[in-house]
Amino acid sequence: MGSDSWGSKIAPVLHLEEVAEGAVTILPKRMSVRGFDRYFSSRTLDNNRRNIWFAEFWEDNFHCKLSRHALKKGSHVKKCTNRERIGQDSAYEQEGKVQFVIDAVYAMGHALHAMHRDLCPGRVGLCPRMDPVDGTQLLKYIRSVNFSGIAGNPVTFNENGDAPGRYDIYQYQLRNGSAEYKVIGSWTDHLHLRIERMQWPGSGQQLPRSICSLPCQPGERKKTVKGMPCCWHCEPCTGYQYQVDRYTCKTCPYDMRPTENRTGCRPIPIIKLEWDSPWAVLPLFLAVVGIAATLFVVVTFVRYNDTPIVKASGRELSYVLLAGIFLCYATTFLMIAEPDLGTCSLRRIFLGLGMSISYAALLTKTNRIYRIFEQGKRSVSAPRFISPASQLAITFSLISLQLLGICVWFVVDPSHSVVDFQDQRTLDPRFARGVLKCDISDLSLICLLGYSMLLMVTCTVYAIKTRGVPETFNEAKPIGFTMYTTCIVWLAFIPIFFGTSQSADKLYIQTTTLTVSVSLSASVSLGMLYMPKVYIILFHPEQNVPKRKRSLKAVVTAATMSNKFTQKGNLRPNGEAKSELCENLEAPVLATKQTYVTYTNHAI
Repeated sequence: MGSDSWGSKIAPVLHLEEVAEGAVTILPKRMSVRGFDRYFSSRTLDNNRRNIWFAEFWEDNFHCKLSRHALKKGSHVKKCTNRERIGQDSAYEQEGKVQFVIDAVYAMGHALHAMHRDLCPGRVGLCPRMDPVDGTQLLKYIRSVNFSGIAGNPVTFNENGDAPGRYDIYQYQLRNGSAEYKVIGSWTDHLHLRIERMQWPGSGQQLPRSICSLPCQPGERKKTVKGMPCCWHCEPCTGYQYQVDRYTCKTCPYDMRPTENRTGCRPIPIIKLEWDSPWAVLPLFLAVVGIAATLFVVVTFVRYNDTPIVKASGRELSYVLLAGIFLCYATTFLMIAEPDLGTCSLRRIFLGLGMSISYAALLTKTNRIYRIFEQGKRSVSAPRFISPASQLAITFSLISLQLLGICVWFVVDPSHSVVDFQDQRTLDPRFARGVLKCDISDLSLICLLGYSMLLMVTCTVYAIKTRGVPETFNEAKPIGFTMYTTCIVWLAFIPIFFGTSQSADKLYIQTTTLTVSVSLSASVSLGMLYMPKVYIILFHPEQNVPKRKRSLKAVVTAATMSNKFTQKGNLRPNGEAKSELCENLEAPVLATKQTYVTYTNHAI
């Protein structure tokens, strides 16, 4: 766009025609004043001395100098001869503002005439009221004039002293190698524009878009350009930001994310481990199969409760161990169920309790075997606390420590569910999720399972110490194999569980890993300690009967004992003190020095 100082002049676009193509300029609407060209072209240095600027115009128009002293040595500028003529020795075109200068002079004259008529009525010349002339009053009269100008247009002024705007609108166009300013419209109180006469670079008729900045899209804020308040850059709201107004982006609350067009916020979807999730299939399968197998073992043991195999396994602790195994499997359902106050409370109680019950029973068994053999090396008297009642008391004492810790935990930090929006707060808010879970941190989980791990390690130590026990001696070796395998399972669990703490699928991986590890531990105990017995009970019942040889073996072994031991034995009715390793012992008789004392019908 060009102002009226550009208008339709050639000089501004000289040698820049291609760049200026399509430029739109304005020029005040004007008409050539008749007689002015004849008058002005007759002006010379001699007849126009009253105009003090005419000499300067003369030098500039004819490219000469009036004074010889102004000529520089070696310069090609000539001396003016005063014989030059305007329009003959130079190009001439009437200045477009001549019309307005003439109208301005007439406006002054009309204003003075009206002022003299009002202030000096009937007087010729100035009266005292106009001597001197008051400029403020004269300005009021100038603004009030209304006459027909030299070009025939009415000359008036508005309340601000401005004349009505009348403009011609031009466009600089190139056609067939020639350039011209073409009138495409005008302005007289309102716009008259002839779009069909406009032409753009490449001779196109399609209007180009000529704006400083494009409007910003939804979700974008305006960033103004320094020094150009009407121009801006569009910056998208990023991350979890949304557009508050045209110039501001703001971060959504922690539990929300921006909408698709980032003009507001919406709640972040909340997820949890579903029952039909692929991550839950394996844990649930192991749990269902494990519970069914456990119930099958319990039913079998109850039905054959008085048979030698069941008695020899230590019925009381066997049922306690089976209860712990059942709870280990059942924990899977609590871990997958929707977290709420009740579910989270049950998780705290049973997640570590099932393993504590299992390992407490196994620890009591291995400790009993170890004490019996250690006591037998030093004395023929039986060790203390090896009766079933004592074993149950020891087992429940160990379990009570776990329950006590859980109670303290409930008092210090009551159980509740939370929605964690940090675990899956991705860089792209479209994939952000809130995780519904129980308020159990990794540290709390370590403390919860720590006691069970301690029982497991202690039981493993005793299993190692009793590895030299004869193969037919009750459950020492199966317990040992069980503990070794369990340790391997939990050693594999630790890096998988804690190594995925930064994963986006942390909820699924850790829950699946934990439940599978607990179920595998229970399956190892169930498979190694009970399945061989169930197999013998159901498929080889001939091995599950008392042996008559046992009485003869006891007599022969008793005969090798010292008299002192025999006397002590005679004090017990029915020969209650017998030298037998267990009720199902079938190996050759041990040497006299390796005889151990137990109570009849009390399985080791």
